[in-house]
Amino acid sequence: MRLTTLTLALFPMAAFAAGGGSATPPTPSETTTQCAEGQVFDLATQSCMDPVESTNDDSARLDDVRELAYAGYYQAALDVLDTLEDPQVPLALTYYGFNHRKAGRVDRGMAYYDAALAADPNNFLARSYMGQGHVASGDLVLAQAQLTEIRMRGGRDTWAEASLVQAIITGKGASY
Repeated sequence: MRLTTLTLALFPMAAFAAGGGSATPPTPSETTTQCAEGQVFDLATQSCMDPVESTNDDSARLDDVRELAYAGYYQAALDVLDTLEDPQVPLALTYYGFNHRKAGRVDRGMAYYDAALAADPNNFLARSYMGQGHVASGDLVLAQAQLTEIRMRGGRDTWAEASLVQAIITGKGASY
């Protein structure tokens, strides 16, 4: 308990969960408050619909993915990712990794993190999530290696660093 308190004092952002580079959870929207599971709120029509029918742009879809993942709807988040115009952008690859890992497909999730890092080696979020996956698998050496990479690449005092530190200390990763 004392170590966790010390960590929070040294890394105040460690109290926050990760996602999208933000230290705050996604704000619930109509996607999770009104739509049936698997549907998203279409901004143009102001209605719930299947992701493949939505007119939302990729930015809005990625917001939906983050919100769905936070709510624990990993398959629904993956379904939305599959509708992106450009699913190869580093953030999309990172979210694919997160949702596959959280859905129990750890190897597939790690492969997506590798792809995200190949596209952008300074993707702190992918490094943090990958490190959290290593924590969940019990490999603290590989988790620490990702923390070192985050710090060496300029990611000190970011949410990605703080959430990975918290995961290493507590053994629990972020929920988004």
